[in-house]
Amino acid sequence: MTPDRHTGQPDAEMSEQPLEQRRIIPRPPGEQPTAGRMPPAGDAPPAPAAGDTPAAGTAPSAGDTPAAAPQTVTTPDTVTERQALAEGTPTRTVQLEGLRAFYGRAEQVKGVDLEFKANEVTAIIGPSGCGKSTMIRCINRMHEEIPGARAEGRVLLDGLDVYEHSVDVVAVRRAIGMVFQKPNPFPTMSIFDNVAAGMRLTGMRRRGAELSARVERALVDAGLWDEVSERLSEPGVGLSGGQQQRLCIARSLAVDPEVILMDEPCSALDPVATLKIEELIDDLKQRVTIVIVTHNMQQAARVADRTAFMLDGRLVEAGPTQEIFTNPSDPRTEEYVTGKFG
Repeated sequence: MTPDRHTGQPDAEMSEQPLEQRRIIPRPPGEQPTAGRMPPAGDAPPAPAAGDTPAAGTAPSAGDTPAAAPQTVTTPDTVTERQALAEGTPTRTVQLEGLRAFYGRAEQVKGVDLEFKANEVTAIIGPSGCGKSTMIRCINRMHEEIPGARAEGRVLLDGLDVYEHSVDVVAVRRAIGMVFQKPNPFPTMSIFDNVAAGMRLTGMRRRGAELSARVERALVDAGLWDEVSERLSEPGVGLSGGQQQRLCIARSLAVDPEVILMDEPCSALDPVATLKIEELIDDLKQRVTIVIVTHNMQQAARVADRTAFMLDGRLVEAGPTQEIFTNPSDPRTEEYVTGKFG
């Protein structure tokens, strides 16, 4: 079967492939990458060298000089595999190595080394402007969409550098979903189409009953199905704020990500809606790795397995949440979590 030339994804009938055969989403050979490798500060993005070493386990292309093999990102796409994930099978680990992020010449993230463990919730805390949101936007390459913004270092998804020139950025953003601070359902779309939009925008070919089933599953996973099942054709913006945020989470879940980034997802919600989101986070970590930025210390203590504290663009310390809140190793962390500043 021939995959779609723009996305590298197979047709829907591939969805019944065995568990051990994950759908791979490479950038099609010969096409230019959507966005290049992270350039050094002040330099233009370097062109890939003709003699780059092929990825392990792949054969070099024909010719005298071996070319770099396309990198791949994999996502679950079988019923059996999704069930395995739901039962707590480890998904993805994200590793930041020397991550730096810039807006023009201004450095916002300054050499962060941090690991986000699979099937855990990691909370990022710190005062406003310390680089929390910028850092997580670098993980799924959203940062580079801002004019003049760039990043350095490495972001590894189970060992694969998502900034390699041969990695398809669409595949990266499909594997690493994001939920923003303010709910952002598409204003002209129905509830159903808001969830289906994630699949359509990433090139997933689902139609008819299969599409409906996938939308329903995403809404169920987001804890929203019982509230909207009778009004799927109504506008998504007609939902309450908390429902809109869960709709956006459902849109992200519809493409089966293995990591979800949440940038203050409850900051605009009331306590009841916040509680529902927190319960959802606790349930979702059984199948995805979650990174959440929050200013709410109580929320971090409730939902996070691990917590990282940032200050002035640098990582101060990271560790088990209980340890960070009760016995931090750095006095600056203690001052922040006890409300002495920030």
